[in-house]
Amino acid sequence: MRRLATPLLLALALAACGRDGLPAATETVVESELVLSVRGEGELRSARPTPLTVPGRNWSSRRVEWMLEEGSVVKKGDLLARFSSQESEQQLAQALIELQRNALARAAKEGELETAIGRVDVDLSQVAVQLGIARRYAEADLSAIARNQMLDAVEDARFLETRQDVLEWQRGQSGTRGGAELAVLDAQRATHEVNARSRQDDLDALELRAPNDGVLLLTANWSGEKPAVGANLFAGSEFGSLPDTSAMEVEIDLPQIEAQGVSAGMAVELHPVGHPDQVITSELGWVASAATTKNRQNPVRYISMRAPVPSERITQFGLVPGQKFAARVFLLREPALSVANVAVQQRDGRSFVQVRRGRGFEEREVQLGMRGTARSQVLSGLEPGEVVLLGPGGDAAELLTPAAGDAAAQSTAPATEQGP
Repeated sequence: MRRLATPLLLALALAACGRDGLPAATETVVESELVLSVRGEGELRSARPTPLTVPGRNWSSRRVEWMLEEGSVVKKGDLLARFSSQESEQQLAQALIELQRNALARAAKEGELETAIGRVDVDLSQVAVQLGIARRYAEADLSAIARNQMLDAVEDARFLETRQDVLEWQRGQSGTRGGAELAVLDAQRATHEVNARSRQDDLDALELRAPNDGVLLLTANWSGEKPAVGANLFAGSEFGSLPDTSAMEVEIDLPQIEAQGVSAGMAVELHPVGHPDQVITSELGWVASAATTKNRQNPVRYISMRAPVPSERITQFGLVPGQKFAARVFLLREPALSVANVAVQQRDGRSFVQVRRGRGFEEREVQLGMRGTARSQVLSGLEPGEVVLLGPGGDAAELLTPAAGDAAAQSTAPATEQGP
């Protein structure tokens, strides 16, 4: 019994001490400089880049044989990349074969047409001779020729005239039908010639040259891969860009969950990664209206935004396109009441906090403004000097004496929140 009673008494004593020794954590609401911000990274790019596309048309396949490295400084007319295209070579050879087939078919059709017309002309000549003889008999003197011979000659003349009309109609039809067939072959030839010229143009457009001075930047595809030697690309697809270094901006991508409330006009602090001393002050000039994913492997959706970089800073720090930048976007930076997010409870789209009343706490609804990762702006519902419950140390509903509560857990709300 002694062995059973001793641990039981010890556990009760520890519970009693823990209840008295861990009061609920609170903070006093004060009005102070509230700084809410989010941090992210971006890339320096030109605000007016010249796009570069893979040469060629019709989305023909291209293979990169040689190219300049990204970041190379180039002059107008410099060779940026050279391509090869076995597909275009095969298509050109096929188009030339089709042209030869068309030429042979047209020659055969012309021969058939000439033969058919020649046969009709021979028949017409024979009929003309026979018709002349028949007419001569038909107009002869009745006393010199027997009556039955005269009647046969008249009948032959009518027959031969009818046959002559038929042969002339056949000759006309042969010419019309043959001309239509030749026109079809000519149209097919025109199509093959256009196809051959297009394929030849594709083969002639296997070099990409700089349209102006600049720094070569490569464009990544959907999977995040940039053009490289040996890669297969399609004509007309984006290869890269030549940025205008006189107008630069940093494009920042923030996770959608962290970019809530971000809007154009908000202040931004920028500095190149690895150079925190090169601080650049700017503001957001553009914020995307919808979140997008960056690649297929990462389902996280990001909000894109851009902040211009003053030209004097570009010259001062020697900035070049493609540099990585650290960015801090300020959601709020002004005197305001705030409360820690751990003190806020959400129910049915409404916000509540526990406010000290006498020796205990009561629930009160508050209206929040801008929300950060650790603290939120309070628009209404709290007054300076009020004490809110952060988290219970024992039973949150217990009655606390003012002396015990203030001595154990009262604190002042921090004025500045650092971004994630």
